[in-house]
Amino acid sequence: MSLLIKESKSDRILKMLFYALLACFSIYCLVPFISVISSSFSSESAILKHGYSLFPRDFSFDAYKLIFKDTTIYKAYGVTIFVTVIGTALALLVTCGLAYALSVKSVKYRNKINFYVYFTMLFHGGLVANYLMISKYLNLSNSIWVLIIPTLLSPWNMFLMRNFFKSIDDSMAESAKIDGANDISILFRIILPISMPAMATIGLFYALMFWNKWFEAMLYINKPDLFPLQYLIMRIMRNAEFANSLAATVNLPNFMVPTYTTRLATTVVTIGPIVFLYPFLQKYFVKGLMVGAVKG
Repeated sequence: MSLLIKESKSDRILKMLFYALLACFSIYCLVPFISVISSSFSSESAILKHGYSLFPRDFSFDAYKLIFKDTTIYKAYGVTIFVTVIGTALALLVTCGLAYALSVKSVKYRNKINFYVYFTMLFHGGLVANYLMISKYLNLSNSIWVLIIPTLLSPWNMFLMRNFFKSIDDSMAESAKIDGANDISILFRIILPISMPAMATIGLFYALMFWNKWFEAMLYINKPDLFPLQYLIMRIMRNAEFANSLAATVNLPNFMVPTYTTRLATTVVTIGPIVFLYPFLQKYFVKGLMVGAVKG
């Protein structure tokens, strides 16, 4: 027989207050995003005259025409999608493999390996050493893999996954070993399926990192066909600013490149696809926020 607990009046008022606060906070977060989208469809002169607004003023597609005028942007989208998908999958594989190995107590020298990985979070060789290693010794210049391989493992994410694996009861792996399973089978058939919240959280971190790649492209890539989206957008913005400064130098008062609206349009173009990734991971993300909070 179930016992029904009736909410008191004060509980209902408190719940309504929480809902109201959450609604206000949601609106507070949505207003800037809506302003960016609407202002990106405004003309440059309207932005300069009236500023940003929640509704487009002097509706115009000039900013989006400037961005999509060069067909290279479609190739850049393909490069970024490839880097994000393949990079995230490989990064999860490498991170989970190392994290699981370091979470197993029977692994020899695991404490020393833990310290080695932790040491890389505190000290690194610097930009010059990194550039020489990637370009001269690994020969990854002008290759799409230069956007993936050097950042396959994040020490911070690895430690989060290791702590999550350590929170799993050891009896599950021990019973599988009694049945004849090896460590690879235990990892892929037992550990990873019950670690989806942690993997979804870490995977989202990796996906955001790979999606926003641009600095490596500036250093190592000279072929336009291999430019990622973020780097190509940055080049478009620089060209627009240069065109405006050149027009001001040669006294062309009627010439105006939509610089401000282009900035807003690039925001919409670059964050749009990655925003749609979150709903697919939402059911795991809340649980995954507690990754690493059980054991140190």
